[in-house]
Amino acid sequence: MLNIRNIAVIAHVDHGKTTLIDAFIKQSHIFRDNQDEMNQTTLLDSNVLERERGITILAKNISVTYKGTKINIIDTPGHSDFSGEVERTLGMADGALLIVDAQEGPMPQTRFVLKRAFELDLKVIVVINKIDKPNADIAKTTHKIGNLFLELATQDAQLEYPTLYSVSRTGKVFTTPPTDFNQEASVVPLLDEIIKYIPAPTNSIEGSFKMLASSLDYDSHLGRIVIGKIFQGTIKPGQKVIILGDTVKSGQVDKVFLSNGLTREEVKEAFAGDIVAITGIQEIKIGQTVSTLGDTEPLASAKITEPTLHVTVGPNTSPLSGREGEFTTARQIEERLARELETNLSLKLRKLENGKYEVSGKGELHLSVLLETLRREGYEVEVGKPEVIYKDVDGKKCEPFEEVNIVVPNEYMGTISQEIGKRFGHLVSMEPITDQETEFVYRMPTRAILGLRSLLLTATKGTVIFNSQFVDFEPVGPNLPKMRRGVLIATNSGEALSYGLQAAQERGITFVDPGDSLYEGQIVGMNAKQEDIEINACKGKQLTNMRSKSSDGVIQLVPATHYSLEQCLDFLESDELLEITPKNLRLRKKYLTQIERRRHREELKNTY
Repeated sequence: MLNIRNIAVIAHVDHGKTTLIDAFIKQSHIFRDNQDEMNQTTLLDSNVLERERGITILAKNISVTYKGTKINIIDTPGHSDFSGEVERTLGMADGALLIVDAQEGPMPQTRFVLKRAFELDLKVIVVINKIDKPNADIAKTTHKIGNLFLELATQDAQLEYPTLYSVSRTGKVFTTPPTDFNQEASVVPLLDEIIKYIPAPTNSIEGSFKMLASSLDYDSHLGRIVIGKIFQGTIKPGQKVIILGDTVKSGQVDKVFLSNGLTREEVKEAFAGDIVAITGIQEIKIGQTVSTLGDTEPLASAKITEPTLHVTVGPNTSPLSGREGEFTTARQIEERLARELETNLSLKLRKLENGKYEVSGKGELHLSVLLETLRREGYEVEVGKPEVIYKDVDGKKCEPFEEVNIVVPNEYMGTISQEIGKRFGHLVSMEPITDQETEFVYRMPTRAILGLRSLLLTATKGTVIFNSQFVDFEPVGPNLPKMRRGVLIATNSGEALSYGLQAAQERGITFVDPGDSLYEGQIVGMNAKQEDIEINACKGKQLTNMRSKSSDGVIQLVPATHYSLEQCLDFLESDELLEITPKNLRLRKKYLTQIERRRHREELKNTY
């Protein structure tokens, strides 16, 4: 165990965790110089969605060997929506690398992950990254980190921490801030600091085997793979074990693996302190304890923070259902969501009386990544408007509040103040970052943040940096005004035609192209005014007896606006649904016909 170091890499989103791990991997000569991996970036972000979005979604662990010491590295997500991944994997570590952007400084998620590290009594090494940025301010960032440690530390020893400086994209780490970024350097100073400062595991190899299941993986040949750190004892292939859950189940270990670079290596025995992957155990959940016969005392599992947002998910009920997806029934959707619960600990699932499911998660991104995954796997579903989860605290109805951190060029300061003012945001602080940029920190309800990110990106021409972090539940505030204009609703089913869309574009913007299949009640565009308008987008031009082709004029259409899945979720109002299929995203009204919508409005009036 003296030759093992288990470290987690923690940081705010986009502060350079995965890029720094790339440097570890490449400089430790896991690959030959002529292998393709040496020219790739974000090697651990193997998931398709991770590569597309440029973020880490799932925590992963690899190992590198340096000076005879095996360093197990756990890469964790930086986005607050995936904080459940951080919470369940930090327990495997004995120390942490806290990566902080030299220009942005500590951000909301930095505070969250550092607090969790302190709660687990992990030794923390600070790495100030991206020191080559034009607006990097190392002195200011160092001061902010010091204040953060003072605020969150629970022991005096936690205030003593080593600080290193890095340029992760070039794989350079320095013990002091350099004056020349082009000088020769490598990640060796950081590897030396890990071996010197991070303690070896203190777990005892004496006694019976015990391990907490921190992660689950699947292999088509090996079946379910259980990953965790051995808390006590040793494990060998063929060893009989028990799984401690609601009921005690017995099992037998088939194979034992340890990390070796990016791959797993089968071993004959693993010891306390090792992060292992074992096969042969099929019925187990994350957070359960694997133990030996006779030892039924479970280990403490990770505390996962509560979800703050939920959506209603059900089988597609539109007239076009079943045409584009492979899995369309309620039973298939329920089975898939139940499988997701096994590995996605932040997710909660509840079956509703109408046969649909209430899926609760940590935020819009968390839920949209799940829905996008379902879509790519061939599922057809319909989803309602995301809504916050209310909670009773001391007899009062409370809602989740978040701290919102916004960095924006000075020319858009008025835009930010105006938009946040509409949503009842409370200004906590405002300070200039550079001569051209200002940082705002607001405290506001989660329901007011829905759709805010994409709206500000549009309003600031993509220059805004927007982050939010759940803070606490507070008493429910006033109702928000409607933020969105009315919609254009199709009155006829059929194929969208240019003539009908031209009339629709005189009213606002359109979401469909000529030739798209439409049905009555589908939303085909957004009105320029506040009210909803019904329009026939399938209407064709009446033939005339004129001989000239150009006599009736040429139809010129503005290209349709196509929203991403997150933008569609943000767009929804309470009387609307999003139809998700492998090929299309369609916005629609809950009640498709004009008569049904009118009847529903009358029912609402009578209710109030």
